[in-house]
Amino acid sequence: MNLTFTVVELAGGLLTNSLAILSDALHDLGDTVSLALAWRMAKISSRRGDETFSYGYRRFSLLGAVVMSALLIGGGVVVVAEAIPRLLHPETTNAPGMFFLAIGGLLINGLAALRMRGGRSLNERIVTWHFLEDVLGWAAVLAASVIMWIWDVPWLDPLLSVLITMYVLWNVVRHLRQTLVIFLQGIPASVRLEDVEKAIRTTPGVEDVHHTHIWSQDGEHHVLTAHVVTKEGAVTTFEEATQLRVLLKKRLTRFGISHATLELELDRCAGPTCSDSNDVCRESAASQAPDEGSSRRA
Repeated sequence: MNLTFTVVELAGGLLTNSLAILSDALHDLGDTVSLALAWRMAKISSRRGDETFSYGYRRFSLLGAVVMSALLIGGGVVVVAEAIPRLLHPETTNAPGMFFLAIGGLLINGLAALRMRGGRSLNERIVTWHFLEDVLGWAAVLAASVIMWIWDVPWLDPLLSVLITMYVLWNVVRHLRQTLVIFLQGIPASVRLEDVEKAIRTTPGVEDVHHTHIWSQDGEHHVLTAHVVTKEGAVTTFEEATQLRVLLKKRLTRFGISHATLELELDRCAGPTCSDSNDVCRESAASQAPDEGSSRRA
């Protein structure tokens, strides 16, 4: 639908001499390429982990979102560069032609937005936002065409082009920032580190938690590693350690954490004696764990 309507827009924009429609045609062409890329990246991201990508290919959907954003930013810069001279020297546009093209744009982009609603991945949400922005843009073109049909205000077309482009760029940059945070393994915007640590600390048998690290694979599936300090006597057997890990992972699912690596430590390991690179305290604690009557230790 996007590719077909892009061709119609290019022809209509040239016939009506509307820079607003031509700028949206360029935007829709970027959307068409982005959709194809997003679809392909979504297919790749569904692959399971292998020897190259042990976590799987989910982050490829982020790559699609970054490329999509870069295309839209580049197209937006070109549109603004073309619109500024037209603001200084307005040219007459075909308002009736703009009116009917705007109706078509509202229908096509409205159907596309409905088709994409409910997308959960960051890639899908960015695509959906682009379609919703297009719907708003075409609504503005429709209103402007009616005004220019009645009054002779040719400067309204390039002004509208700049406003639409700036609005699109603002949203693209906002989503791109969120994507880059995930790319750089920052904590996802939907997760607060304090809330996660509070959920761990309030779990029965847990004294404290530290060395907590959270990042996301694709904005939807999150990963966590943490050192969990147990209360004295709470974990003395292998079974009790397993049960505590299961309980903790169950609690963490509400934060979107699909993979958690939890290192359990006895209470004597709490504080500065524990570090990522020093296992002496943990080994000492494990060696002092009471026997269960078998060779298994806590």
